[in-house]
Amino acid sequence: MIYFPDVGQERRKYLRIEAPINIRIIDSRNAVEETQTKDISPLGLRFETKKKGIAINEEVELKIEMPGTLSSIHARAKVVWKKKLSTENGTPFDIGCEFARIEEDNKNTFLKYFCDLLYKQGKEIEK
Repeated sequence: MIYFPDVGQERRKYLRIEAPINIRIIDSRNAVEETQTKDISPLGLRFETKKKGIAINEEVELKIEMPGTLSSIHARAKVVWKKKLSTENGTPFDIGCEFARIEEDNKNTFLKYFCDLLYKQGKEIEK
């Protein structure tokens, strides 16, 4: 599904696409977690975690396993928001990250994948 910014309610500048991509997150304490993205945008991604310790403004290392590629994309990302999904204990958090550093070839691979998803979803809407 494609999410478009909604003026007045959303602060996002770019649309997001649901895309479950396997990622490995390494936080500032070198703790590693493997999870999947919930959605992606040209400038970042969202994922769910049970880690309480990831903080807003923290920079994390991401290894993104892009479908159809042989190697992972490596990026540094800044946590820009964090939201607990429920008030119950042990409930996971949604984390929104913005890319801080990503090599040019990795960025091009990521953006090509994003554009391909956008094109594919646009074709499905036309049907």
